[in-house]
Amino acid sequence: MDLSFPYYLENYIDGNFIGPLSGKFLDVINPATAEVIAQIPDSDERDVDIAVHAAERAFPAWSQLAVEKKFSILNKIADLIDENLEVLANAETNNNGKPLWLSKRMDIPRASDNFRFYATAIMHFASASHSMGKKGINYTLKQPIGIVGCISPWNLPLYLFTWKIAPALAAGNCVIAKPSEVTPLTAFLLGKICHQAGLPNGVLNILQGSGNRTGENIVKHPKVKAISFTGSTRAGAHIASIAAPMFKKLSLELGGKNASIIFEDCNWQKMMEETIRSSFTNQGQICLCSSRILLHRNIYDQFKNEFLEKVKALKVGDPLEPESRQGAIVSKVHFEKVMQCIEIAKAEGGRILCGGHAIKVEGRCENGYFIEPTVIENLPASCKTNQEEIFGPVVTLQSFETEEEAIALANDSTYGLAAIVWTENISVGHRMAAALEAGIIWVNCWLLRDLRTPFGGMKNSGVGREGGWDALQFFTESKNVCIA
Repeated sequence: MDLSFPYYLENYIDGNFIGPLSGKFLDVINPATAEVIAQIPDSDERDVDIAVHAAERAFPAWSQLAVEKKFSILNKIADLIDENLEVLANAETNNNGKPLWLSKRMDIPRASDNFRFYATAIMHFASASHSMGKKGINYTLKQPIGIVGCISPWNLPLYLFTWKIAPALAAGNCVIAKPSEVTPLTAFLLGKICHQAGLPNGVLNILQGSGNRTGENIVKHPKVKAISFTGSTRAGAHIASIAAPMFKKLSLELGGKNASIIFEDCNWQKMMEETIRSSFTNQGQICLCSSRILLHRNIYDQFKNEFLEKVKALKVGDPLEPESRQGAIVSKVHFEKVMQCIEIAKAEGGRILCGGHAIKVEGRCENGYFIEPTVIENLPASCKTNQEEIFGPVVTLQSFETEEEAIALANDSTYGLAAIVWTENISVGHRMAAALEAGIIWVNCWLLRDLRTPFGGMKNSGVGREGGWDALQFFTESKNVCIA
């Protein structure tokens, strides 16, 4: 199977790879080298319309296909992702800037897990019946919505692309999918994999292009009945303003400003290792990363000294080198945004304990977008740095004295995606989990994921839940049938 990609990538529509009708293309940049490595279609409403018509033709047969046959196709996609791990991981790293070891260990395996999980889940997805005795019986039908739009971000490109597509397909829908224009390579390769796996033409259509052009036309199309989106809160609000008046189903997984709350009785070694991970994995470009570290005052200085020592030891460098712990920031635009956020923190009175600078990497990556892991203290909870999402290798330190103060600090945010609690006192863990305003609470761990569990946030972190049965519920309509 040939998983190479041409310089000019194409859309995957109705089982074929075709260029944009406009003839317009966008550059794809390797952020580690700042070089143009490909171009993608800047698809417009005409390309979206062609994809929707293809999905319309495919929907009747796909929606009625036996779940055993759906399982076979989706499981085959998972197998092909596994078989092509090396190629996919290299494409992900060269497009996103993350270390190659991370693409191999996390991103690509999770993509195959997503397809395998939902291939199996649809075999067990059941509905309820309710007897009314002699009067009658009610039963519920779970039917696919029809044509759905799946729009994914640049930070975990194939990981989150498949997280949406797999349950949508398993539930019997046809999908119009758009990856981020910043990181489109693995989505293009997924089209090849799905074709090889025997996914019928038109069931999955992958459109490349910008959010304000391609993405908006997917959201606006009257025959696209639901939108699943992961990205910024600003973009989510704009999507909702279009989709809500059209009464489309919406699942919005948006930003985060997650707190890691560390009590003095924690397992110190495990906490330290995991806090380094939760702060700086993928250059801090994961919505679940902890960007606010809240420390009991009795351990503040001890934590700061050891944490800084370990952060300074993280090697920032060429993402293809095995010893690099930190790769490149995903794009020049995002690099400039993160650097501006660091300057704002300084202006607010923040003390930069380490990092805070761009790095020039030797060799092939000398023009890449690299930033030192940055730790900041001496900032109030209300400041811009502690309130707004930075989405980069930047964390702040704050102290607390009581549980109540820790809860107040953690909840002092317009976001509510995730929180981490470190304590060996299980009663404290339970109390904190109940009181924290976040959709995901990790106690003594981070990013330990079970795909059966609901995933999503509160407040400005989004609407709805993904994962497990929640995703299959979202991608189906419930119909009650009452028979006398």
